[in-house]
Amino acid sequence: MHHLSWLEAGVIGAVQGVTELFPVSSLGHSVLIPAWIGGSWSRDLDVASPESPYLAFIVGLHVATAVALIIYFWRDWVRIIKGLVTSIVRREVATSDQRLAWLLVIATIPVGLVGLVLEHWLRTHLGKPTPAAAFLMVNGLVLLLAERLSRRAGELDSEYTDERVSGPESDRRLATQSVPNALIIGSAQILALAPGISRSGSAMVAGLFRGLSREDAARFSFLLATPVILAAGALKLGDLSGPLGNGIRGQVIFGSVLSGVGAYLSVRFLTRYFANRSMRPFGLYCLVGGLVSLIYFAAR
Repeated sequence: MHHLSWLEAGVIGAVQGVTELFPVSSLGHSVLIPAWIGGSWSRDLDVASPESPYLAFIVGLHVATAVALIIYFWRDWVRIIKGLVTSIVRREVATSDQRLAWLLVIATIPVGLVGLVLEHWLRTHLGKPTPAAAFLMVNGLVLLLAERLSRRAGELDSEYTDERVSGPESDRRLATQSVPNALIIGSAQILALAPGISRSGSAMVAGLFRGLSREDAARFSFLLATPVILAAGALKLGDLSGPLGNGIRGQVIFGSVLSGVGAYLSVRFLTRYFANRSMRPFGLYCLVGGLVSLIYFAAR
């Protein structure tokens, strides 16, 4: 039987729900927080262990995060799924909803394939405090660079409206991008397989480099994250019904509830935040947090 305290489950669940959508890397925090606290936390919460019950716990949190995203964007997903179904039945790609649905499918393929092949190796070799801290610094530098280039390109701050960020108008803008453009943005999520690199952050930065506005880049990254997170969780959800789930199923449910609530509140905040605000605070947080962690773990 494995051990995972209720306090550990609550803290990691809440943090994961928030950091999955903030561009600061949820997996990096899942590695660094137990290492900073030490003691039983570093023993119980070791994601690099080949047969880690902590990984089974994180899988449950990811499913809760995906459910929160589906709930928040449910109107959009109804349109997108309807577009995909009608496209297949009618053998056409005529509407913006049909085109956006296929762009999301195509953009998700690269990270899905790479994740199936390399996830285990990357987690067991890089899911340790020092690599996670180093990658968190890299994540911060990339966010700061993207923000600087975005401002140089003359992107003006805009006043937030619900229709602009999460309505049909945003879908129509996103659907006009090319297939290679969506493929590049989706492929950027592969970087997030390394602990410390943010999935939403990497997709957002790629979106900015490919000409999307800050708010559209954020929204596309959230839509892309939903099938990726849900698929990753569904593939390993069976672990919780086996030996890896023994003794921690109650904690998984507790942590997942907190993760889902945190993810819902986060996406609600961030869709408004990125309409007219900078990624600089997140970049500075990652850069400083990664540097301090790197020094701390190197000096221990």
